[in-house]
Amino acid sequence: MTTEQVTRDLPAVRRGDHGLPLLGRVTAYAKDPVALMRHQWETYGPVSPFPFLGQTFVMLLGPDACEEALRNGDKAFANGPAWGRLVGPFFHRGLMLLDGEEHHLHRRIMQEAFTRDRLASYVEAMHPAIARGVDTWPAGDGFRCYPALKQLTLDIAADIFMGGAVDTSPEEMQRVNEAFIACVQAASGVVRADVPFTRWGRAHRGRRVLEEFLRHYLPAKRAERTDDLFSVLCHIEGEGGERFSDDDVVNHMIFLMMAAHDTSTITTSTMLQHLGQHPEWQERCRAESLALGEAPSLAELEQLTSLDLVMKESLRLRAPVPMLARRAVKDTVVQGVRVPAGSHVAVGVQFSHLMDDLWTEPDRFDPDRFGPERREDKSHRYAWSPFGGGVHKCIGLHFAGAEVKAILHRLLRTHRWSVDPSYVAPLDNHSLPFPKDGQPIDLVRP
Repeated sequence: MTTEQVTRDLPAVRRGDHGLPLLGRVTAYAKDPVALMRHQWETYGPVSPFPFLGQTFVMLLGPDACEEALRNGDKAFANGPAWGRLVGPFFHRGLMLLDGEEHHLHRRIMQEAFTRDRLASYVEAMHPAIARGVDTWPAGDGFRCYPALKQLTLDIAADIFMGGAVDTSPEEMQRVNEAFIACVQAASGVVRADVPFTRWGRAHRGRRVLEEFLRHYLPAKRAERTDDLFSVLCHIEGEGGERFSDDDVVNHMIFLMMAAHDTSTITTSTMLQHLGQHPEWQERCRAESLALGEAPSLAELEQLTSLDLVMKESLRLRAPVPMLARRAVKDTVVQGVRVPAGSHVAVGVQFSHLMDDLWTEPDRFDPDRFGPERREDKSHRYAWSPFGGGVHKCIGLHFAGAEVKAILHRLLRTHRWSVDPSYVAPLDNHSLPFPKDGQPIDLVRP
């Protein structure tokens, strides 16, 4: 039987699955993305039609379908046209929005900013910002940890990415924080133009704030070579002597600061929740942190094996980016289903993290599933893929892991906390998932 004979067309959208006019199934996704993905899987299988913002996307679910899109063996899927439609004006020409040879060139240059030696220097530099932030957290019940973490990760980004930005006031950094939030939340905007009082209108203003902020510091970063990421991007060269232009530096800084800021906050807050609900794991992690000093090196952070297990399990249960965007630039086939050129594609990596076929009791918090005796994440190459895969796999994944561990290390040494075992975070899923209630924890100092 030939390939053409076994290839089938995308199923038609069934009655009840069209959603609202223009919006499609945006509201269903915002309410519960996992429930929506499970419905798609059970109704259509790994490749399904997904009405979204006036178009029918193709949703890919399960590790096999996700692998085909992320590995992209026939180069049928592109990032730029997909993410560009969602947040393109606000993260213009960030690494995630580049494709092909241009992406390869920019990634090769940028990789020099994430060598192990540079990561080690970033870790050393982040400890003072973490100490300043965490040590001001007040003890008491109902402490809203998510906004506090947002501020902390922004302060870390200012130190590591900007070299401290010492002449920047707290009010200015708050404007920067609000600008990043506006740009990220543009993904679910219905009116996709610079119109006041809309998500895209706020995001356009946010982008202008970020550009002005970074271009103010750009001449000084070009003039003097320092260890912060901003300066590194201004001075690093590729193997052939390629360097980033001023526009390249600003575009990459906006994207990298957003990625480090938001995704690290989501992961850390998820870990705080689960460690607060599972005191035995909190004590297990605390014992390892107390065996180290206040400001561990990169190599020492890597010795925090229990914290690493908790981080991996938290990333499984709540992927910071639960769905990845792609666009088919030519006709292709995924799991026997024809995906026509021009199709917008949603790659649902979060669903793979919760499949019964891949994980034991997938809804249960169980970090030991990642331990050497079980390694459930090895059930499939793409069973666990919170950082994506293929050539677009997150370039800052090791930086993010070190940052999250450094924050938790400090908290474990200076605080104890608890969370009601029945607590379920009420997530806002319009963009990256975050707890609408600020994720309260009961915080005490030993």
